[in-house]
Amino acid sequence: MKATVKKYILNFKQASGTSRGVMTEKETWFLILENEGKKGIGECCIFRGLSYDDRLDYSDKLNEVCQWIKAGKKADELWEMLRDWPSIQFGVEQAFLSLESTNPFVLFPSRFTNSQAAIPINGLVWMGNKEFMKAQIDDKLSNGFDCIKLKIGAINFDEELDLIRYIRSNYSKEIVEIRVDANGGFSSIEALYKLTQLAELDLHSIEQPIKKIQYDSMSELCRITPLPIALDEELIGVVNLNDKENLLDKIMPQYIILKPSLVGGFKGSQEWIRLAEERNIGWWITSALESNIGLNAIAQWTYNLESTMLQGLGTGALFTNNFSSPLIVKNGHLWYDDSLKWDLDFNLFDDFIV
Repeated sequence: MKATVKKYILNFKQASGTSRGVMTEKETWFLILENEGKKGIGECCIFRGLSYDDRLDYSDKLNEVCQWIKAGKKADELWEMLRDWPSIQFGVEQAFLSLESTNPFVLFPSRFTNSQAAIPINGLVWMGNKEFMKAQIDDKLSNGFDCIKLKIGAINFDEELDLIRYIRSNYSKEIVEIRVDANGGFSSIEALYKLTQLAELDLHSIEQPIKKIQYDSMSELCRITPLPIALDEELIGVVNLNDKENLLDKIMPQYIILKPSLVGGFKGSQEWIRLAEERNIGWWITSALESNIGLNAIAQWTYNLESTMLQGLGTGALFTNNFSSPLIVKNGHLWYDDSLKWDLDFNLFDDFIV
């Protein structure tokens, strides 16, 4: 079997604010397999500054994986060998599923890939000044989203409360669900006070209110919080099953949020889901700035989970040089329109043509 990797830089349509600063581009890698005339592709979506496997020797590890594949290693075996490389686990899973499929872009056939059903998703509002965030809110509401997720922590907290009040002044919690993501932006001292103010506005939940690895503080906060807390960054780098169990038992959050690129792909996410459900902890799936290749795989897998939660899968339109795909967002839902075709840079993928 032939295995190669290709680096690709995704360019944002406009600079996007996060708790880790303003992003203008996003690095990603593609693992391409070829066997007996068939080809498969998977995305190893490294998130610099956030991924557990953000290391200087990342490309070296990818090349080593290619050698392992050429030597005959299989997907499950590789996944276990790559416990400390979650984004590569994710790419390996996709690439093998893609190679084995009759259509390399349909990894999990379903009513979703047949354009018969859609995935309800939240509308993401990026950090920025108050006017910029309000404009995004108006855009999401006018485009049929009934769940708005705001990244908070970039501006004055009172102004962020004003933005949430703006939504609530027009829409009750029964009409529009509001989620916020603090990305660890609150101190442990102020967190409860701020959560209390947010809870008064009938929010669904808050992601990662304080920074990760403050286990005692986060555990206490989850115990007394007036607003459901979802762990996000807290899960990154927790790769062994026993450590996952211990983390959930220690903190007992109301929810966990799973980004397959950051937690070991589908198999790593399934481990978290099983452990969460055993503890009556809710969960949902979120993308992590993948190209449409990775987002496509996540969306297909997510649909088959049959979750009733709104998912966070609407980031495909952020980039100027993403690959045209059947994925479209309409009325707050992600659809797979099978009348649309993939449009890849064939030179990038060595004449990877379906």
